Amino acid sequence: MKKFIITPALLLFLGLTMSYAQGLKVPSVGKMGMATQVLDILNTTDGMDLSSDQKSKLEKNNKSFVDDLMKVNDSKLSDDEKKEKFLGLKNSRTKFLTDLLGSDLFKKYSGQILKSINPLKSKLGLAALAF
Repeated sequence: MKKFIITPALLLFLGLTMSYAQGLKVPSVGKMGMATQVLDILNTTDGMDLSSDQKSKLEKNNKSFVDDLMKVNDSKLSDDEKKEKFLGLKNSRTKFLTDLLGSDLFKKYSGQILKSINPLKSKLGLAALAF
């Protein structure tokens, strides 16, 4: 008798859950949305104690870095060529950040960025190599 009550209740619960889940929509993140998300992450400098000059230089470099990153990502280059470009962007950015922040702040900033950018790596694809 209990099986006859539990089975319909379970089927009803599953049916309601599935119909609710089908109604949910995952917000799509377009190319501009991805660039904005990455830029927001890069511009987060909480707890870094940067001077206003350092912060403005960093934000300017972040903008050009993200623009370059998206250009390469959207280009018709082969995967190997893209990898080379992304690694080149990473190297030049590392040099810039080390010069701007010094090695200790650079390590702190990079750690913050890597932790925040991790959930986006699958969406970034090869562009994740630049981090």
